[in-house]
Amino acid sequence: TRDWPLCDHPERRHWYLYLFLDWFVVDVMHTKQLGLKENWQQFSLLVLVNAFVGGMVGMERSILPQLAEQEFQLAAKSAILSFIVVFGITKALTNYFAGSLANQYGRKKLLVIGWVFALPVPFLLIYAPNWSWIIVANIFLGINQGLAWSSTVVMKIDLVGPKNRGFAMGINEAAGYISVGAVAFLSASIANNYAIRPYPFYIGILLSILGLLFSIFLVKDTRGFVQLESEKSTTPLLNNVFEETSWRNPNLGSVSQGGLVNNLNDGMIWGLFPILLLSKGFTMAELAQIIAIYPTVWGLSQLFTGKLADRYAKKPLLFWGMLLQGLAILGFIWAQTFTAFALLSVLLGFGTAVVYPTFLAAIADNTHPSQRAQSIGVYRLWRDLGYAVGALLTGILVDVWSANTAIFAIGSITIFSAFIILVRMRRVS
Repeated sequence: TRDWPLCDHPERRHWYLYLFLDWFVVDVMHTKQLGLKENWQQFSLLVLVNAFVGGMVGMERSILPQLAEQEFQLAAKSAILSFIVVFGITKALTNYFAGSLANQYGRKKLLVIGWVFALPVPFLLIYAPNWSWIIVANIFLGINQGLAWSSTVVMKIDLVGPKNRGFAMGINEAAGYISVGAVAFLSASIANNYAIRPYPFYIGILLSILGLLFSIFLVKDTRGFVQLESEKSTTPLLNNVFEETSWRNPNLGSVSQGGLVNNLNDGMIWGLFPILLLSKGFTMAELAQIIAIYPTVWGLSQLFTGKLADRYAKKPLLFWGMLLQGLAILGFIWAQTFTAFALLSVLLGFGTAVVYPTFLAAIADNTHPSQRAQSIGVYRLWRDLGYAVGALLTGILVDVWSANTAIFAIGSITIFSAFIILVRMRRVS
């Protein structure tokens, strides 16, 4: 205590000791308690950081298909959607490695590295002289999303324990996808009022800087919670995490294929929707509103649907959510009016909201805490490969046949996925 400032007085030394003990009890001892209420400060911070992560995707969601046609004169839909293919593959692979490295290097380090990769993205989009720069930007964005989103998911699951897992994932995904929808609407509105470049991408500069600073100075690692939960867990260890999460385990395999198909149809919506709506005569202002509805409903609904995964069996939730998605997508074939597209977007968003947090909660329920991060990484590998498969399949079907053919194919695949879950998955409480 002799080297402490202002410690020449005995009472001040006791005061400093009290501050140290107070910090220790709140910051160190507190981390040994699982629960949402017990860890609400860090949990809330991670929710905010994940909103920044979602905003990075929303920034380009309604802009890039138009940018491809207007500034780079790309006509083939498969070429236009190439940025989603690259994004999906990069994010999927990054998810896998994030899951396998999370225990070794810590969640926080991966989160910080993810934000470092986000920094160049808006500048590449602003100054891109050709489409290759857009592809490179989406490689960086895929790495950002894979590391940052995966880290926040795993850290929240670490914090809350098994009781409120679905609710926690609902809040996490809600923050991310509300941000996707809000920033997609904002960027489209800015592009409509000013220009496609550079103004909409200024949002990304702000988000990437805030995300990096918050992650470095405020977020704390959660690996200590894993050991605490492992001591009480009765879930058996998986013999081969990759194989069992991918297909061998009926529950985990059903979730992985469902996640892949979910993002397969989202890849179609992301790439085809702006082009489809413009071809039907909607204005940019109407396009911005319709595009924002789906991710916004998806995000907001998860505040409610995430809790359903804690209270009800996961199998029927996943079946009905995927079925609703497929039927809503098929409805786009006959939609003509703003109201019809808006209503179908609401149904699609709600169906997605039912399955998204439930997928993650089901993965966590069926894996030992020590293998959870790796299993979530494998699931997110398959899920985000869906972006690449969906965009590639959509582009080919539109170029060879028509947009309606692509919509029918993706909607039918989504319904088929629902019945795989119904037949193969064992009931999960």
